Amino acid sequence: MQLVRQKEQKGSFRFAVGGPFRSTRPARVVGAALLVGALGSACAAPDGAAPPKAPARPAPGQPHAQGAPGAPDAAGALGSYTERVRAQRAARVAAARKWGLDKPPIDAPEPPSVKPRITTRKGFETDGEDRPPVFTTVPTDQRVVFLTIDDGSEKDPDLLRMMSELKIPYSAFLSDYLVKTDYGYFKKMQSEGVTLNNHTLTHPYLPGLDYEDQRREICDMQDLIQKRFGKRPELFRPPYGNYNDDSLRAAKSCGVKAVPLWAAEAFPDHMEWREWDEDLHPGDIILTHFRGKGDWPGTMPDMIRKVMKVLTDKGYAVAKLEDYV
Repeated sequence: MQLVRQKEQKGSFRFAVGGPFRSTRPARVVGAALLVGALGSACAAPDGAAPPKAPARPAPGQPHAQGAPGAPDAAGALGSYTERVRAQRAARVAAARKWGLDKPPIDAPEPPSVKPRITTRKGFETDGEDRPPVFTTVPTDQRVVFLTIDDGSEKDPDLLRMMSELKIPYSAFLSDYLVKTDYGYFKKMQSEGVTLNNHTLTHPYLPGLDYEDQRREICDMQDLIQKRFGKRPELFRPPYGNYNDDSLRAAKSCGVKAVPLWAAEAFPDHMEWREWDEDLHPGDIILTHFRGKGDWPGTMPDMIRKVMKVLTDKGYAVAKLEDYV
């Protein structure tokens, strides 16, 4: 199924000085205000810039601003916070250099406290009602996109180390005929915070199967993931992006809540765009695959380097799909 994004029109469908300090306020309020103001300034520091320095110590003979007994010292708290920020940034820069990235990945913002309402994208409807929504883009104004990896053929340990050290979130959509040779690889992936989702047992062309055979492919994979990894998936991606109403009806019957497709696809040497403007948009879902040099011109880390350069240069962060869906 080819995904085509129409130009957006208003109302159309959219698939993100000097002497001692004195105050009439109680010392507790002064100390808290200093701490809140200082931390706010530190949080506002742009990526790559040094965090603000802690306030200088008072000159000899000048009194310290005292907080309430037992209250944290504002300068000390700020110093501890800025040291943590500095250490985290240094670690990300070092990880980026280690894995061959020109720049560290952009930090994703906090996910919404309430997940956006996901609806089926126009043009992807079926005749049935009460089906899990099919979509290529999550409705959000945040400059985030979502990285998803399909199938499970290549089990490259460098991918796990790279994604963990760079702190890049992603979601996996697995087919059992490929992952069963090493369930432990994906168990380790899950232990690092990756959600394991459903991509059928044997990766068939679903519209070519009757309802019962589609249900077996989808629902038996639901059962297998729950048995092997302890959590039943809520997301399902049909192989090749092809489905019909029976596919959605079967998926709904065994606990699937949403069917994310994709707006772009990543390879080690290029990106392929499914939208009319060949660009990224807030909330776009990016597809790639567990593949190695036998299938494409590069390794899994090569593919991640390519996609992260594109995303970072365009000012996008990678967020976790399950935090929004």
